[in-house]
Amino acid sequence: MAKNPNPQGKGGSLVLNTLDAHRDLAATLPAKPVDQVSAELFTSLFVLESRFRFKPVPGQRYFLYRRDASGYWLSLTPPRMLGEAVAGRFIGDCMLQADMTWTLALSDEARNDTVFLDELEAKRRDFEQRLRSATRIEDVLPIYERGFDFYRRASAFALAYSLSHSMKRAGIHGLSYDQARGLLGKPEDPSG
Repeated sequence: MAKNPNPQGKGGSLVLNTLDAHRDLAATLPAKPVDQVSAELFTSLFVLESRFRFKPVPGQRYFLYRRDASGYWLSLTPPRMLGEAVAGRFIGDCMLQADMTWTLALSDEARNDTVFLDELEAKRRDFEQRLRSATRIEDVLPIYERGFDFYRRASAFALAYSLSHSMKRAGIHGLSYDQARGLLGKPEDPSG
């Protein structure tokens, strides 16, 4: 039996290891209709706009905060352990799903803050406009985000990879947002 010259993986490429972790993801991705793709992409992009410097793990709970001066940031530490003076305002719980999309459950305070909700709605309208003006839905996917640090960039790439494969399975890859939405109202072809 040959001896492994690098059993602990020292010197391994962080980039390659991160991308390898997502290589087999495509086989498990479900087909997703355009409305689900749109909702998951918007939420995921909102979370990915926040700063974080750790490798997110699917199924792990994270906490989104906002400091007025420096914007949103994602933390491993819950609000009960951080005061608002330290962490900023608690926005909600985030979780990275197995398909590399993010969910966000807003805190009670954020759900009742009309200024925050108006800002979120403006972001949503902006996002919808980007979707509608894109030639293809996948043109809006975050393939490479120059302003992101490594883990945010890798997470954005994994999100794009995941949603792209789900759109291929759903038959909406290569379509515009309006074309894909048009498919929602059509009855399924019984011939299969």
